[in-house]
Amino acid sequence: MVIGVPKEIKAEENRVAITATGVSAFISHGHQVIVEKGAGVGSGILDRAFEAAGATLLASPREIWERSDLIMKVKEAEQEELAFLRPGLILYAYLHLAANEKLTRYLTKKKVTSIAYETIQLEDGSLPLLTPMSEIAGRLSLQVGAWCLQAENGGRGLLLGGASGVRPGKVVILGAGIAGSSACHVATGMGAYVSILDVNPSKLRYIHDIIGGRITTLMSNRANLEEEVVDADLVVGGVLIPGAKTPKLITRSLVRMMKPGAAIVDISIDQGGCGETSHPTTHNRPIYMEEEVVHYCVTNMPAIVPYTSTYALTNATLAYGLEIADKGVVKSMNENPALAKGLNTYQGKITHEGVANAFGLRSTPVEEVITG
Repeated sequence: MVIGVPKEIKAEENRVAITATGVSAFISHGHQVIVEKGAGVGSGILDRAFEAAGATLLASPREIWERSDLIMKVKEAEQEELAFLRPGLILYAYLHLAANEKLTRYLTKKKVTSIAYETIQLEDGSLPLLTPMSEIAGRLSLQVGAWCLQAENGGRGLLLGGASGVRPGKVVILGAGIAGSSACHVATGMGAYVSILDVNPSKLRYIHDIIGGRITTLMSNRANLEEEVVDADLVVGGVLIPGAKTPKLITRSLVRMMKPGAAIVDISIDQGGCGETSHPTTHNRPIYMEEEVVHYCVTNMPAIVPYTSTYALTNATLAYGLEIADKGVVKSMNENPALAKGLNTYQGKITHEGVANAFGLRSTPVEEVITG
């Protein structure tokens, strides 16, 4: 196959879908890799590193898309890239289609084979390609949350770790998955009061066992959620339903009850967000005020640290990418159930139930479209 790696054009997106080591792996398997010039610069990977690994560099993004069988990206296709979509093209990226009806309809209309990093799922329910970015986003949520609380950003002017004789701030984390647990580790390390809520008692038990008595673990129900959010200085939304829209746990009326200058960092915004007052922002304009609360809702948080994120991403995506390239879509999906769950659209059909349900559309089971 010809694997194409275009430069990311989403605002302030400096990650790239592959490292030079990843290029070498595809080349060693007999594939060709074409990379857009300058694609890796934001992640500290120069063009000469890609060339040394065996990639061909091209200046034209159109040529990358037109010559490739498999496009590897970090983020979904942007408006300017929609014209490059065509039948039979394989798009392998973070897609988050449940929050993007326009792209979903475009991918089906153009009969693109789209494989979403975030819905590839192992038997135990874990999401191996989402895990590294969730870990990074969770860790970053405290870094950006502390920044949101600074007075010049409209925040309370509060230091999360407190000071001698001054009590620390309170951090409330919704969701005890990878993002939530990563946020929890950083928040406790900063010296904040921390509460974490989840509907899964096993996840809460694990976090309690690992971190100990420095945090409060609570079952997520309406009463507990409202009590904790109202008392919070910083709320981190790390709720995830694989492939589906995030439930709106934080209502506008609840935001109104929060302390003036408190902050919400909605990690789940790329799946629609867990707050009624949440809407996507960019790194250029990351925050806004709503109901006197600072909101940070950047859809590609890990792009703040592109070097770390790019290498972590390739570590996770490479093996599946090689499998798709070596075996083709149908054989790789039939032989790897985890990869089959990553298939979101195929030959004009939506193959992920969560995506279809988000827009009231019909889904076709993956097993039906890959038979044979």
